[in-house]
Amino acid sequence: MAGSQRPPIQPIRSAVRLRLPDDGSIDRLKQATLQILERVGVRFDSPRALSLLREHGARVDTESSVVRFPPQLVLEAMALAPRHFVLAARDPSCDLDLASGATFCTTDGCGTRIVDFETRDLRSSTKSDVAAVARLVDALPGLAFWWPTVAAGDHGAVAQLHELDAGFCNTVKHLQAMVQGERQARCAVEMARTVAGGAEALRLRPLMSDLIGTVSPLVHDRDGIEAALVFAEAGVPVCFVSMPTLGTTAPATKAGALAVGSAELVSATVLLQLARPGAPVLHSIMQSWIDPRNGAFLSFPLDGRARWLGTELAHAWGVPSEAACCGTDATVPGAWQAGVEEASDFAIAAMEGSELLPSIGLMSTYTVFWPEHLLLGHDIYQRACHAVMQIDLDDDEFALDVVQKVGPGGHYLAQGHTRAHLRASTALAITHVPASGGGYRDPIEVAREEAERLYQEYRPQPLAESLRTELARVLAAAEADLHV
Repeated sequence: MAGSQRPPIQPIRSAVRLRLPDDGSIDRLKQATLQILERVGVRFDSPRALSLLREHGARVDTESSVVRFPPQLVLEAMALAPRHFVLAARDPSCDLDLASGATFCTTDGCGTRIVDFETRDLRSSTKSDVAAVARLVDALPGLAFWWPTVAAGDHGAVAQLHELDAGFCNTVKHLQAMVQGERQARCAVEMARTVAGGAEALRLRPLMSDLIGTVSPLVHDRDGIEAALVFAEAGVPVCFVSMPTLGTTAPATKAGALAVGSAELVSATVLLQLARPGAPVLHSIMQSWIDPRNGAFLSFPLDGRARWLGTELAHAWGVPSEAACCGTDATVPGAWQAGVEEASDFAIAAMEGSELLPSIGLMSTYTVFWPEHLLLGHDIYQRACHAVMQIDLDDDEFALDVVQKVGPGGHYLAQGHTRAHLRASTALAITHVPASGGGYRDPIEVAREEAERLYQEYRPQPLAESLRTELARVLAAAEADLHV
C-alpha cells in the first residue's frame, strides 16, 4: 500500500506546567555553570574549535586543550542563539514549530538489537530494520519526528549515513540524525540538500537536525564538535546532549550533575554562536545513575528527581529543550517494570514544557527494540497527552439544559447530547479491544498484531526515485572517501 494514509501528528499540548517554587534556583544553576566554565574549563579535542575560541577571547591552554570562558563572553554568545525555530519535514503538515508550546515526541535511539518482525528472533539490527521502524514512526501520530531507533549495524563506518538514508526514504517527518565526524557531516548535509532542493532551501526549511553527545565530564571530542560546526554552517539545527552519570562522570549529587551537564552544553553552544551567530541549537541533559552496589547503569532509580530541571535550564539559557524521558531497563514487553517506568516518566514529561521528547520503543536500557513495546509505549504516550489537555468549559460542554431535562434520578443514554459526545468523551485505549468470548483481549497480543500489520501493510509517501538515486550516489562517494 504505497502512500498509505497517515494520521496527523499528535503532540502533547499541556494545560499544566511544572515550575520551580524557588525563582532563584535556575539562577543558581546558571551561576554554577558560569563558574565551572570560568575556573575549570572544558576540553575541546579540535584544533579548529580551539583556534576559533582563542580568536574570540576565551583562554585556551594549548598543552591540555582546555578552554576557560570569561562569563561575559558566554552571556553575549548565548544571547545570539534563537529561542525558537521550525524543524521542517518533507510533508509541511509535519513541521515542528518550536514556538507553538507543544511537545513533540519520538522514539528512543540508537538500539543495537531487534526482535525480528517475522521470525521473532533476537538479533543485531541492520539498515532494513532502520527502514522498517521508520515506517512505524511515519504511521503513528504520537511520533512527530524520526530518530534512528536502531542502528544500521551492517554498514560499519558509514552506518550513520545509511540510517539517514533509511529515514529520508521511509518517513515524511523531520529527521534528527546522529551523525558524527566532519566528513560524515558534510555527506549528511549533501543528502539533506538533495532532498530539500538545494543549500538555501535546506537553510530555510531544515529537513534534518543532528544529535551530538558531549563526553562527560567536560569534554568535546573532535568528531562531535567538528560535525556540529559543519551543521551550523549549513543551517542544520544541532541538539547537544549531555549524559552526566551521578558518581562516575559527574558529582554524586543532582545539582552537581546538572551543572556539569549544563557547562558542556553551553560551551558547545558558545562555540557555534561564535562561528555562526544565530545557529539553531537545542539542549538535552540526560541525567543517569549507577547501582552503588555493582556499578551497573540505571535509568530509573526510585528517586529520579531533577531530570525535568534540564528543560527549565535550557529555556533560561534561551534555547529549546529536548528532554530525556522514558525508555526502560525492563527486558520484556508488558512487564510491570516497563509500564511503571515509562508511565511515571511520561506523567512528568507531559508537564515540563520541553519542545522535543525522545521517549519510547527500546528496552533493556535503550538497547533492544521490540515491535509490540513501541505500540504499548505509544498507548502510554496518548494517555499522557489526554491527561494534561485543557478541558473545554463552554455552554455545550456544561450541558445544563440536558441536566435540567433529565433531572434527579433519570439517565442520559437517550439524550441527543450523549449520542453527540459519548465517543469523543470515552477514547478507548489498547486495553479495550473486545475479545470474541467477552471482555477484552491481552493488550500485548493486540500491540504485537498491530505492529505486524503496520510492518506488512503501511507504506509512507515515497521519496522520488531520482532523489533516491542521488542519495545512493552520495552514500557511494562517502564509502569511497572513508575507504569502506
